Amino acid sequence: MKLMKIQLHNQTEEDIKDIKTLLQKIFKPINQEKNMQIIFLKQEAIHQMNMTYRKIDRPTDVLSFINDDVDDDSIGDIFISIEQARLQADDYGHSFEREIGFLAVHGYLHLLGHDHHTDEEEKLMIQEQERILKNANLERN
Repeated sequence: MKLMKIQLHNQTEEDIKDIKTLLQKIFKPINQEKNMQIIFLKQEAIHQMNMTYRKIDRPTDVLSFINDDVDDDSIGDIFISIEQARLQADDYGHSFEREIGFLAVHGYLHLLGHDHHTDEEEKLMIQEQERILKNANLERN
């Protein structure tokens, strides 16, 4: 079993030490040959990316970009807004850790090709997200 390496890049002023520990806990049991990058952005930066790549003029929580280079050892990049994660944790009434974990797993599953365009796809993606989060003790309240 090969452990996936996660490279974290912090483009905010936030201390991400606890987030790094959390992500290691979540992804450690996952058997994945390739690595991935998670980039934490400020709200303005993810807003701009959402506009540029999705033509949606507002901030978002997470964006994923698959790496199409089969010779590369990375499955892709996940961009997460820490500020948006905090807002959503409050809105949904669960912990910041649960929200960051959810967003990272959601982005990871998109990198693997999962999607939620149909009810069936969404059901399968949610089941896989919850399975991974449950293993890390990050279940819904």
